[in-house]
Amino acid sequence: MAFIVAHKDGPHGLLLIVTDKDILGKRFEEGRRQLDLTGRFYQGEELEKEEVKKLFSQARHLHLTGKQAVTLALEEDLIQAKQILWVQGVPHIEVVMG
Repeated sequence: MAFIVAHKDGPHGLLLIVTDKDILGKRFEEGRRQLDLTGRFYQGEELEKEEVKKLFSQARHLHLTGKQAVTLALEEDLIQAKQILWVQGVPHIEVVMG
């Protein structure tokens, strides 16, 4: 399972953007909610599951989109299912790491 991962250095630490490879470049809308994965913000390098898990510990903020990306964070106990935002069946969550 491959993910597209982008790193952004911000004033408060590393922002890690993890997106399922198969939804990158798509746009999802449902009512007033939208996920637009077409922008440069989501572009990054392709990494496998174990590589992404190692990066989680370095990040201050997580931006996760897609079933595999969100499931990975659930498996690592970084998020709770009730926190997930769904748009057209696509899960998304933003997390500030403690």
